[in-house]
Amino acid sequence: MVQTERGVELPVRAIAGASRNEIGGSREGALLVRVTTAPEKGKANRAIATLLADALGLRKKDLELIRGERHKNKCFLLQGAELSGIEQKLLTWINRDEQRQGKANR
Repeated sequence: MVQTERGVELPVRAIAGASRNEIGGSREGALLVRVTTAPEKGKANRAIATLLADALGLRKKDLELIRGERHKNKCFLLQGAELSGIEQKLLTWINRDEQRQGKANR
């Protein structure tokens, strides 16, 4: 992640057609985001933006896909965001998701 004048640039490694919607882990310096939506006609990109907006407490209109529209390696601009706040929100989301998975596996 990089702080810019316009906000935070968040590199994402997208996995479309997954078994569940999930944010967690990293690959090659990018946040792993899995969505159940198929990668057709921008549907997966919209699903990723929605999931990220929910996780980060942002409006969908504040997320802009700036690279990787048709590639699994993407970069979203989180307009007006601060790096420290985004890092904390991601950690909170990932920890909460891991706790849910742990309870489901019991």
